[in-house]
Amino acid sequence: MKAAVIESVGRAVVTEVPDPTPGPREVVVEVAACGLCGTDLHILQGEFAPKLPIVPGHEFAGEVVGVGSQVTEVAIGDRVAVDPSLYCHECRQCRNGHNNLCERWAAIGVTVPGGAAQYAVAPVANCVKLPEHVRTQDAALVEPLSCAVRGYDVLQSRLGAHVLIYGSGTMGLMMLELAKRTGAASVDVVDLNPVRLETARQLGVSGSAANPDELDRPQGWDLVIDATGNAAAIQDGLERVAKAGTFLQFGVADYATRVTIDPYRIYNQEITITGSMAVLHSYERAAELFANGVLDPDVFISDRLPLDSYPQALEQFAAGVGRKIVVIP
Repeated sequence: MKAAVIESVGRAVVTEVPDPTPGPREVVVEVAACGLCGTDLHILQGEFAPKLPIVPGHEFAGEVVGVGSQVTEVAIGDRVAVDPSLYCHECRQCRNGHNNLCERWAAIGVTVPGGAAQYAVAPVANCVKLPEHVRTQDAALVEPLSCAVRGYDVLQSRLGAHVLIYGSGTMGLMMLELAKRTGAASVDVVDLNPVRLETARQLGVSGSAANPDELDRPQGWDLVIDATGNAAAIQDGLERVAKAGTFLQFGVADYATRVTIDPYRIYNQEITITGSMAVLHSYERAAELFANGVLDPDVFISDRLPLDSYPQALEQFAAGVGRKIVVIP
């Protein structure tokens, strides 16, 4: 079968790899679409993936075309979205309910071959059936949405909160849509990319700007969310949190990224700084939200490219051109 392969640091190719074979409790999915994500860029840079080469792609959906001998939950022909999370269920973090922090953490498309291919293998437990009205190619959005749902689980936001989001790429826009639906009094978005910022305005924001100084909230925001992973944005965001407010590190920063904090201010103003890591008990809820129209796929997906263009798609994504880019095998 044809697949994208990150062969070594900085090098991605499309080549032929062996067809996958399911284990007893696994299925083979014919991939309809696979989304690109910042994690894929980190893998390209030699981070996250324990070893290369690897077939990337952890955001995908498709049709079941093969089932293991012990699979009864889905059948050939079912359309599914796939949760890429692979947990050991044995370590201390898993036993405490923090599976996303599993000490043996693994994921489809990160540590084992993923969905940037014609076919992918997944545990049947990770497959969520799609209702008839959901287009399979659009359902690649369920995985990033499940990360956003996890972010809001961490925030435990109150009704009437004033929210500031850094970044209006896919994840920032998803956090925007969830903020609007969780009772925010206002949602402001900042981004240096005017095209992406215009999309945020299209979806509906209280305020938008290239710099938060242009927004009228001198007392700060109750919830500040970084969806960029950029050091300058994170540093600025930490200083915009209102008293008793919360800063969420949602964007994935490079390993070497560093910022400074003001410990006295954190103490004196009871500021919370927290993070959100991938997916935790949120994939099924995200699939339901998606099926109920929380996102407009035609707004969120800006490019649908053939699998053969995967290296170029990575370059486009790294350049910040477009929103969600998906490849179609």
